[in-house]
Amino acid sequence: MIKVTRFNGSELTINATLIEVVEATPDTVITLVNNKKIVVREPVDEVVQMITDFYKTIGIVGLQVRQNAGC
Repeated sequence: MIKVTRFNGSELTINATLIEVVEATPDTVITLVNNKKIVVREPVDEVVQMITDFYKTIGIVGLQVRQNAGC
């Protein structure tokens, strides 16, 4: 779950696994898989970072594999 802020100042907690798209229009709009749209104060980069952190917390994002040239 990620916590975001609506423009009226109220906080909202969203299940990050239900987020389909995050876009700047120029306000940040989060579109869920059910096509519901939520406009929030946080910039897109911050929302994406919150989603990534959430995925890491629940183990969806694995470790990055490093590839070395010549090995």
